[in-house]
Amino acid sequence: MFPIRDHNPSGRTPYVVYLLLAANIAIFLATLGIMDDPRLIGRFFYDYAIIPARISDGDGWLTLVTSTFLHGGWMHLGGNMLFLWIFGDNLEDEMGHLGFALFYLAAGIGAGLIHVLSGPGSMVPTIGASGAIAGVMGGYLLLFPRARVDILLILIVYFRIFTIPAFVMLGAWLGFQFLGGFSSDPDTGGVAYWAHTGGFAVGLVLTLPLWLRRGGRGFWQRTEGHPPHPEQKYRLSPSRIPKIPRK
Repeated sequence: MFPIRDHNPSGRTPYVVYLLLAANIAIFLATLGIMDDPRLIGRFFYDYAIIPARISDGDGWLTLVTSTFLHGGWMHLGGNMLFLWIFGDNLEDEMGHLGFALFYLAAGIGAGLIHVLSGPGSMVPTIGASGAIAGVMGGYLLLFPRARVDILLILIVYFRIFTIPAFVMLGAWLGFQFLGGFSSDPDTGGVAYWAHTGGFAVGLVLTLPLWLRRGGRGFWQRTEGHPPHPEQKYRLSPSRIPKIPRK
């Protein structure tokens, strides 16, 4: 189950989202040539990926930023960029271009630090934008909990698009990260579940002042939990959820 789009495109051009997409894709393409060389890729990851033990020793702090622009494969890159594309534009619309850029970097750094705390002695390099993007998802949940999101459900040979509220999709995603965090060992590698969970929490907390300035619960009442833009209609997204009229 993964999201494919939301129903509220941004009210203005999300330049920062475009720049982040371009930077992540360009850096991945630039590193493809060394992926099959263990010596080169090992040195590259040592220099630019998060290695918790290294940061615990007071070294490699810049990797909290550089690691968020690295990916280990096409699926890793594609999944992260899809989530950024779906949830980033509306958040940038509310925060402004500079505000969103700073928010994204702060969420990525916070996610990285929480990952280090979860396994401070680990020597496993960690890369990916998913911690920062988890922060985007946390902010999106706070501002737009009832935004309509289309998800593609795949059960072996069964494919179906469903439209569900954002809080259902994002809540389920967060629950999976919690379960994964308790069942994983940061010293053996794999998915950085605590970075995802931590990034989500950091993003939610960083968005809280904006939500309060917008009126808190009053903002939800005015927008009914949706981004404040006209909803996009999609022909190929049948929904079983009753449609509630917007005020």
